Amino acid sequence: MKLKLKIKDKEYEVEILEEDADQTKIKVGEKEFSFGREEKEKIAVAQTILPKRNFSKKEIRAPVAGTVSKIFVKEGEFIKKNQKILILSAMKMENEIISENDSRVKEIEVKENQQVYADDILLILE
Repeated sequence: MKLKLKIKDKEYEVEILEEDADQTKIKVGEKEFSFGREEKEKIAVAQTILPKRNFSKKEIRAPVAGTVSKIFVKEGEFIKKNQKILILSAMKMENEIISENDSRVKEIEVKENQQVYADDILLILE
């Protein structure tokens, strides 16, 4: 899986080469990195920024597999940039999913306590 991350106005292309319970291998540019089990929680924290890799500006997708703990918006509601949309619990951590821009919620595709996989559609915006 290839991702584009923007950190402090600099864009990075990241490729997940291998991922299992004990180790994750990624490639950033031409450099490869490996993370062991102890570092995986740090990776989960970093993944909270991954909603920025949405396939469409009209979709908000799950950055990681997890459980939808709390939904803060309703269908038809107007949301503002940086507004908290929902909480996605993964690896004993709560990840806040926030909006990237002002928009209106067209459809909510998940329910509280629902399990989702990485890249599942959470919301569709107008």
